[in-house]
Amino acid sequence: MMNSYDSAFLVLISACGLLTWQQYHKKNETSPDEKALTQLNAVTPRAKAEASQFTRLFLAVYSLVMASDWLQGPYVYSLYKDQFGLQERIVGLLFVTGFLSGAISGYFVGQFADKHGRRTACLIFCVTYSVSCFSTLVPSLPVLFFGRVFGGLSTSVMYSAFESWMVTEFHKRRIDQAGTSLSSMFGIMTTLNSIVAILSGVFSEWLVEVTHTKRAPFMASAGLLTIAFWIIWAYWSENYGDSHDVDPNPANLTPQLPPAQSILKTIITDKRILTLGLASCFFEGSMYLFVFFWTPALKAASNASTLSLPLGMIFASFMASVMLGSLLFNLLISKYQLLSPSRLLTIIFAMASSSLLTPLLTRNECLTFWSFCVFELCVGMYWPSVGYLKGRFVEDGVRARVYGMLRIPLNVFVVVALGVMREGEAYRNAVFLKREDRTLSVDGGVEKAGLSPVMELGAKSA
Repeated sequence: MMNSYDSAFLVLISACGLLTWQQYHKKNETSPDEKALTQLNAVTPRAKAEASQFTRLFLAVYSLVMASDWLQGPYVYSLYKDQFGLQERIVGLLFVTGFLSGAISGYFVGQFADKHGRRTACLIFCVTYSVSCFSTLVPSLPVLFFGRVFGGLSTSVMYSAFESWMVTEFHKRRIDQAGTSLSSMFGIMTTLNSIVAILSGVFSEWLVEVTHTKRAPFMASAGLLTIAFWIIWAYWSENYGDSHDVDPNPANLTPQLPPAQSILKTIITDKRILTLGLASCFFEGSMYLFVFFWTPALKAASNASTLSLPLGMIFASFMASVMLGSLLFNLLISKYQLLSPSRLLTIIFAMASSSLLTPLLTRNECLTFWSFCVFELCVGMYWPSVGYLKGRFVEDGVRARVYGMLRIPLNVFVVVALGVMREGEAYRNAVFLKREDRTLSVDGGVEKAGLSPVMELGAKSA
């Protein structure tokens, strides 16, 4: 008999299918202006083929990398808490270790990627993240903390090197002239990421049921990373910081990167980048805290044990919500052009804030679950919005370093939040309590984006 979570997943995935069909139908209806623009650009078959090959190679690796991460998603907390029997505070310290590692390595991985190559950094990611996965085979605290250090390092690389490689290659190969815009590329990435996450959630639950161990998804992740390593090694070209302005011969390539003070000054003085950094810090910080607390929050609302909750199906529903958000982004931005990405962020932050108030107002399991789905829908709209704006505002030559440094305050924020963790429902309620903050300019003082609400963790959690 189908339970409520299975029904919710079917509703969400049906909505995604409807929007996908609508966008495909809309895509086939080319307007006269678009036809004239295509003829004006005179895109050659070779240019289209090169753009298609680039897109396939990147999205193949991107899907494998994201799948390796999403496979672990539903069971990170449950593995530590339920299978290994660790106290919630120890679990929190493991999470803190990962984010602290990400904060410390945030700048250095970007510097390494810009200097030694983004492709090289992506290859190293596949190795370090595999090490983090294999650390779960040994239920020893030193080994688990060691694995979280490598996990935090790997996350910094994942969110800086891969996107930096893609955006730089996109500009260098002039993919936009072949009919693919950067905003649509980010929209495709987010939609594909959601599909991969849905499949990963269902597959991870099946793996756990078959193997009777929550280590299985982590081992599957290592296998996907091995495949991604091979594709990157065999098919990706290398790019560096400022590589589009120097000798294209790698033997003569010695990029002269600006010092750290110059990068930091760029971030601070450019209001657009600074605002994006602050918005990313608070919103993505909320996301990571949500990853840690959604399982116990639903457990408390349902008055059931964590083991009785279909974590994989719930996670798949959340990812279907993310996919629905990315499809809505494509409709609002790419198709109908109703909103700019910066204005859309204002709506996203307001919706996300409201959705996380529900666990404070009710202990109803169904309402709590659907409020979390709304939050994940906001996440689906957030990623392509911020990805497009960063791709527009940050120069290719220092992209990986800037992306890495923008993640430092995010990791510090999460470290502080988890560092004051307490056992029990009262503390978890404090995590979902958020306040509205002031509005900052995102686009040169013309378009406004609301700064993401900040977690109220200090005095309330004491």
